[in-house]
Amino acid sequence: MISREAVEAQTEALAALEAQLADPAVTGNRQRYREVLREHTRLTRIASAAKAFFGGRDELEAAREMAADPELAEMAQEEIARLEAALPQAEEQLMRALLPADPLDDRNAMVEIRAGTGGEEAALFAGDLFRMYLRWCEGNGYNVSVMDASPSELGGYKEIVFTVSEGEQPYGRLRFESGGHRVQRVPATEAQGRIHTSAATVIVLPEADEEDDLVIPESELRIDIFCAGGHGGQGVNTTYSAIRITHLPTGLVAQCQDERSQHRNKEKALAVLKSRILDARRSAEEAKAGTLRLTLRGSGDRSQRIRTYNFPQNRLTDHRIGLTLYALDRVMEGDLGEILDALAAADLQQRLEQTGREA
Repeated sequence: MISREAVEAQTEALAALEAQLADPAVTGNRQRYREVLREHTRLTRIASAAKAFFGGRDELEAAREMAADPELAEMAQEEIARLEAALPQAEEQLMRALLPADPLDDRNAMVEIRAGTGGEEAALFAGDLFRMYLRWCEGNGYNVSVMDASPSELGGYKEIVFTVSEGEQPYGRLRFESGGHRVQRVPATEAQGRIHTSAATVIVLPEADEEDDLVIPESELRIDIFCAGGHGGQGVNTTYSAIRITHLPTGLVAQCQDERSQHRNKEKALAVLKSRILDARRSAEEAKAGTLRLTLRGSGDRSQRIRTYNFPQNRLTDHRIGLTLYALDRVMEGDLGEILDALAAADLQQRLEQTGREA
């Protein structure tokens, strides 16, 4: 049972937060302002959900009392039925609001797609996945910026790295895409018409930003400059503009050859590297603390097969939640809403159950 007193105790801070949002000392400090605004948004959401739930509960109690009056009993029973039907959803909305918000959800997403087993067909599939995400981003108000790409001979990608920004919770919406994606279809390279199985790996990381306060000494970096390459290894330009940065303590590498400017390529490669370093640090901290990430919530497990794309049957299956859609053609055109919503709902349920076990 959710305690009204406990919820009210949380939302008492709303007035103070509103005052801080108007305080020049807070508005002048970008990081502090973002923290206060985030907490204000969270508590406002709780207050709204609490009003709906506790108000509905009070109305239900009043309707039950009214049902004792013979003259009002029929009307009261109708009201009781309506309120009892609406109350569970209102309670779930409040429980959802009470769950701790993950500030990483609002970050830009850094997405890496790498061809796995399957040779040229795997690279073509990696290209199809990039096109799928690109179409979804275009249809939902997100901006996509390619950081680095290694094209294959037939027009796919051995690897492509891009950022997703500007829309609503870029990382929060895409975080469940991390893992192994398997495809079953007749490859363009198959002359006998046989179905092959290939794979690609998707990794989604929150982009590093100023809140992380991540400073990497130049002494820890090795920077290599080389000529950018295009399809078939042909030069994109004749200048040495591509940048590869290696973080010596961890061995993590990031490169960028998307821009003609060496300076811009260095900036982009460093942004990718910082995201990878932060993800490695978070994983190490969780392992040290003995904390297990939940199955869905950004596990980023490179070896976990999360989804199968079966083209002959027009079928997509997400193995984590047992969801099967016979609409693969629409999904590959960027219609990801149903599956992303299902994953978010499953994650919410998992977190609610976890909260219940810890309560």
